[in-house]
Amino acid sequence: MGQIALEGLEFFAFHGYYDEEQKIGNKYGVDIYLTTDLYAAGASDKLTETIDYEVLYRLVLAEMQQPARLLEHLAHRILDRVLGELPPVRRARVSVSKFNPPLGGICQRARVTLSRRRQPPLGQ
Repeated sequence: MGQIALEGLEFFAFHGYYDEEQKIGNKYGVDIYLTTDLYAAGASDKLTETIDYEVLYRLVLAEMQQPARLLEHLAHRILDRVLGELPPVRRARVSVSKFNPPLGGICQRARVTLSRRRQPPLGQ
């Protein structure tokens, strides 16, 4: 087992609880960590034996382009997408941050972190 991470992904997107946030947009950050078997890729040096970083980035990007009211919902969708489209992933953890959230005070970012383990097939 090993971990693959994409850290510090940045997006400009149109998420937010308030309608105004969804109109003007904001800067968001994503960190994603995947647990998977890295032995075959380490032994073979073949991209086909591991998780392609570009594919992972595109999965996150696709979810970031679809508006959401809550960071919790957005993180949940990212996990669903990653676990649904990348079968070798055993566990995934994602943090989604909103920069300068509208709180009425100074706050560099609000962050939500969710993690999920792939459920084994029934009978195992």
